[in-house]
Amino acid sequence: MKLTAKVKLQPNKEQYQTLLETLKRANTACNYVSDVAWQEQVFTAFSLHKTLYYAVKERFGFTAQIVVRVLGKVADAYKLDKKTQRFFKPHGAFPYDDRILRWYANEVSIWTLSGRQRIPFVAGERQLELLQNQRGESELAFVDGSFYLFATCEVTEPDPRDVSEYLGIDLGIVNIAVDSMGTTYTGNKLNALRKRQAKLRAKLQSKNTKSAKRLLKKRRRKEMRMANDINHSISKKIVEMAQRHFQGIALENLTGIRERITVRKSQRRQHSSWAFADLRAKIDYKAALNGIPILFVDPRNTSRTCPICGCIDKRNRQSQNSFLCIGCGYSAPADFNAACNIARRAAVVQPNAVGYGLTASPRL
Repeated sequence: MKLTAKVKLQPNKEQYQTLLETLKRANTACNYVSDVAWQEQVFTAFSLHKTLYYAVKERFGFTAQIVVRVLGKVADAYKLDKKTQRFFKPHGAFPYDDRILRWYANEVSIWTLSGRQRIPFVAGERQLELLQNQRGESELAFVDGSFYLFATCEVTEPDPRDVSEYLGIDLGIVNIAVDSMGTTYTGNKLNALRKRQAKLRAKLQSKNTKSAKRLLKKRRRKEMRMANDINHSISKKIVEMAQRHFQGIALENLTGIRERITVRKSQRRQHSSWAFADLRAKIDYKAALNGIPILFVDPRNTSRTCPICGCIDKRNRQSQNSFLCIGCGYSAPADFNAACNIARRAAVVQPNAVGYGLTASPRL
């Protein structure tokens, strides 16, 4: 498995300015290559290298390996699709490999326009542990006035263990997650912050003053940082729960849900800021690191199905919070009922389907 270690560089004033200029020139070169690639309709790394290697090297005064990374960055940008021309921000992240970046105990040797620079860095214990297995590329990024390196690290993951039961997880907005053991991970704190942030953002934008813009820039990542922290905490607790009870983890396959579901105008902001994919990704990699298999089940009717009599009816879902079967009278919290149905769907998968990221049958 590949994980990313984030470290913060601590350059002096001269090094800071040199790194800024290096990023700016590298991204200018990327825009030049992208423009030629778009005009010539040549997008693969091999074709770009053959066409533009010497031109980029002469025009921008780069060393050979920097030219290779420029061409590689442009080629990677066009891998998603070739229908839109790619443009690169002046201080966008730039990839470095082992030939132009070397790691030491508490500093890095990195190529810049002024030659190699030895720059110290700081990182947490977990990040330093990951760096012991650093492999492949690292990205130099300029974020909110500071420089960071995002290093690719390889981590050995154990084989998924055999399990007979699954911990069902129902993802939502009011409750971020509810598991089939009855634990609820509420989203009240995050939703309150998002509502407050939206009101404050609208108020500052309407003022349109320099001080308002300065405050907007200062606060722009606060909501994202909090959502990221909450998702890390929830995913850790879910994996620990599954590990404690020797279970796998069953999640809903929510791919494309934003396009499938229509919500009221008052709910659009809340729905669009729902970070379910981030939470799912965090659960996925944490489970893999602990040898816990994951299954993704069809989410259809999980909140409308009675686990006792199998009745499926829209009227079973009395409200956001409650489930009451019109057939047998069974009642339970709606999200808990959905989590139990998700766990049951995962349990009927064939025993040889043990692994990570598999899709379960929708039958109950």
